[in-house]
Amino acid sequence: MARNEWINGYLEAILDVGSNVTRKRQDGKQSVIPKFEEKEKEEKLFSPTKYFVQEVVNSFDESELHRTWIKVIATRNTRDRSNRLENMCWRIWHLARKKKQIAWYDARKLAKRRIEREQGRNDAADDLSELSEGEKEKGDTVSEPVKEISRINSEMHIWSDDDKSRRLYIVLISIHGLVRGENMELGRDSDTGGQVKYVVELARALANTKGVHRVDLLTRQIASPEVDYSYGEPIEMLSCPSDASGSCGAYIIRIPCGPRDKYIPKESLWPHIPEFVDGALNHIVNMARALGEQANGGKPTWPYVIHGHYADAGEVAAHLSGALNVPLVLTGHSLGRNKFEQLLKQGRLSREDINATYRIMRRIEAEELSLDAAEMVVTSTRQEIEEQWGLYDGFDLKLERKLRVRRRRGVSCYGRNMPRMVVIPPGMDFSYVTAKDTVEGDGDLKSLIGSEKLQNKRHLPPIWSEVMRFFTNPHKPMILALSRPDPKKNVTTLLKAFGECEHLRELANLTLILGNRDDIEEMPGSSSVVLTTVLKLIDKYDLYGQVAYPKHHKQSEVPDIYRLAAKTKGVFINPALVEPFGLTLIEATAYGLPFVATKNGGPVDILKALNNGLLVDPHDHKAVADALLKLVADKNLWQECRKNGLKNIHRFSWPEHCRNYLSHVEHCRNRHPTTRLQIMPIPEEPMSDSLKDVEDVSLRFSIEGDVKINGEPDAATRQKQLIEAITRMASSNGKPGVNYCPGRRQWLFVIAVDCYNSTGDCTETFQAIIKNVMQAARSGLGLGRIGFVLLTGLTLQETIEALKGCQVNIEDFDALVCKSGSEMYYPWRDMVADVDYETHVEYRWPGENVKSIVTRLARIESEAEDDIVEYVDACSSRCYSYNVRPGAKTRRIDDLRQRLRMRGFRCNLVYTRAASRLNVVPLFATRIQALRYLSVRWGIDLSKVVLFAGERGDTDYEHLLAGLHKTLILKGSVEYGSEKLLRSEDSFKREDVRPQDSPHITFVEECCGVHDISAALEALGIN
Repeated sequence: MARNEWINGYLEAILDVGSNVTRKRQDGKQSVIPKFEEKEKEEKLFSPTKYFVQEVVNSFDESELHRTWIKVIATRNTRDRSNRLENMCWRIWHLARKKKQIAWYDARKLAKRRIEREQGRNDAADDLSELSEGEKEKGDTVSEPVKEISRINSEMHIWSDDDKSRRLYIVLISIHGLVRGENMELGRDSDTGGQVKYVVELARALANTKGVHRVDLLTRQIASPEVDYSYGEPIEMLSCPSDASGSCGAYIIRIPCGPRDKYIPKESLWPHIPEFVDGALNHIVNMARALGEQANGGKPTWPYVIHGHYADAGEVAAHLSGALNVPLVLTGHSLGRNKFEQLLKQGRLSREDINATYRIMRRIEAEELSLDAAEMVVTSTRQEIEEQWGLYDGFDLKLERKLRVRRRRGVSCYGRNMPRMVVIPPGMDFSYVTAKDTVEGDGDLKSLIGSEKLQNKRHLPPIWSEVMRFFTNPHKPMILALSRPDPKKNVTTLLKAFGECEHLRELANLTLILGNRDDIEEMPGSSSVVLTTVLKLIDKYDLYGQVAYPKHHKQSEVPDIYRLAAKTKGVFINPALVEPFGLTLIEATAYGLPFVATKNGGPVDILKALNNGLLVDPHDHKAVADALLKLVADKNLWQECRKNGLKNIHRFSWPEHCRNYLSHVEHCRNRHPTTRLQIMPIPEEPMSDSLKDVEDVSLRFSIEGDVKINGEPDAATRQKQLIEAITRMASSNGKPGVNYCPGRRQWLFVIAVDCYNSTGDCTETFQAIIKNVMQAARSGLGLGRIGFVLLTGLTLQETIEALKGCQVNIEDFDALVCKSGSEMYYPWRDMVADVDYETHVEYRWPGENVKSIVTRLARIESEAEDDIVEYVDACSSRCYSYNVRPGAKTRRIDDLRQRLRMRGFRCNLVYTRAASRLNVVPLFATRIQALRYLSVRWGIDLSKVVLFAGERGDTDYEHLLAGLHKTLILKGSVEYGSEKLLRSEDSFKREDVRPQDSPHITFVEECCGVHDISAALEALGIN
């Protein structure tokens, strides 16, 4: 890092001191401090050692260390300089020791995790033992009905033009970075790279595929003065299809999320994910309605698939998939666990520092959740599957293959699920490649560098002149490297290889396209370091006139750069330490360039398909130089590589990619439930005679949920008539309010306050809050405009008992969501359960297969067996409940979820009732997902929802706070929560889940009276 470069100067100074310091170091590092303390006592001089130990080592103040280094350079006192240098030796030893301690600690954790994964694999293997002969032949000895087992056909349907009659709606999601269709600012920052280009081109390519009606690419809306205004436009058209195609085309849809006026890095986006989910859900529901009206006879056209790109979008897609019951496809692009382990091996940062800098634990959990929900994971290479996804708790390659075989044979998988990993290389747009690019010839090049260059250069690309001006001899072949100035791209090794190989320098020039820059010092730290090192190496090896490093280039000029390298009969190189795929290798091949690439990652598979280059160890600069020299010097080999690349490049075209993609998606959809969410029609119940004469348009609802009077002379009078009509209807039926439709509500007030005492029983505060909320709502907004929903971890019977003390009727609630989101009841329908909701959330529910294993995994070793026991009275088909003995030690949610994932079980786990009960429910049976379900079903925008919660609660409490809905946190309402059993200390923090400064969240003082709640509602603009 740039701020630590001065340490190198320190080390060089230490070497310059000579044998005196060397001898002192050899006397033993631990004896350095006593020697100098003794010397201080004898000579009574200033002791830099004591100063450093107290001021630097204890406080870890790097700035003080830097200032001392400057003093060392300035001092002329040899003794004082030697003291400071030896002190630096001690400091280096201290850091080395700390590094070893960190490495030892992390090695222990990794070893423990490997043991746990092996145990999980063994448990799964015990259940999924080899099939008997009878099972192989008939598959009839299964615990699950064969008709409910989703099968994988041995022959996959290949997408073809015969599917053009289908009208598919596809949703892609890529949140971070700057996403737009034209003039992409690739390389502007670490968030705006190859992923942006990939998702934009994928959206266009899918929209141009027959059978696809519309493609929406959802990203974050950014209205910041730091970036171009176009990133704040809510909609951008990517492709405009012809009228004859019947397609809507592809669009970028920008969803507001987080600070409206700030462009923030992806590491800071995590608390705002729920807001993006809600905004995306609103858009998809509105679009489903519109497409349904247009082409589906009025029935909503739900997405064919929701595809998340990277961890943040993967989490968004997982929640949307659960809310809409649509298959999820995931592309990781780069993975958190892989990065985490690499950073740990480097030893420069502790686990805490890595987590604070990169929010790595939050990212990993998002990736694990995405795996839980994904039907299919798209990878670029097999190496990504085996060496990267294989690090995750939610995926095991051997177990996935075994489950696949059992499904094909119709044999039970005992509730276990693994996503299908498929290798689909990214496509490329070859429209920029002309026939002229695939034909050899250097006429344009001669006109640029020949004797008539001044007259002929006008029609040539400007970037050619910008590159060629660096070279003393521009006739030589060009070695081209194109990447971000990132340490992982390993450009410094390339420069070292070029600088130290005299033959290579004689035969070729080197061009480095490393993003765009104005002032290196103003660039981000890692980019600044790389570019500074590049300049130093050019100076060190005296490469002036042989290396080009232009400051600026446009994305539209990249094809011209490839063309220039091909005209010179050059070579493209990607020397990255690890390359997940290597899209630039395909781009270079399309222009006739052979390549040299790293042997780590995607280039291995690319070379197998194209057969037009060489692979090297990126750490071996001599091997890099030898490979480049071989291609540059051997013209026959160069010609052969060029010919092979051009012949095989069609395998990486976008049409080919889309055919493979849609074929695999269709394949995986066979395993997904076919039920789709239906929007409740209005009116749902037949109107009674007392309402037939009331022509009130407010009974209808729009997508926005607004009331429309349509010219009625007196709104107050109309409201009064409506209330009287409903009252007459209620009295005539004898059941108050059972015939209205919740979809008519303008606001939804949701009570999710988890008020329990130390033993897990409901307190009187719970009843008081319900009463006060209802009174405040009715006094401010009036009867009939507000619906009430209760979210709780209690059973239905326990909820009814808890409500008996309130001065409200249970029929006043529109819905009761019980057992942590696994069950939903409608009091206005005689308390019947929502069967559609139960079907909606049952995806990947392991059922009885997980019931017995929970007690074993939740119990900590060496603890009593009755610490956690099944509570039969609270169990149901989609919720298994367990009582936790007071004072017992049980595993935290993240630990227990990890152990279930390792065994292939996908569940949602919630500690409720002040951590005295554990509810195990289906993956998407959560309280916040139940709220989204009601929002879609009843046509109520989530911005019209007000949620009441305490300052703590059940372990799913923090997920209730963020989103488009308004949240009122009632201070002092909850005395005992369950959050202590949520996460371990080295996991992510609450601030990574809930935004610190959200305009949607306000607090109510501890008394929580009607007046206080009314004032808080007015502060949120609800009146």
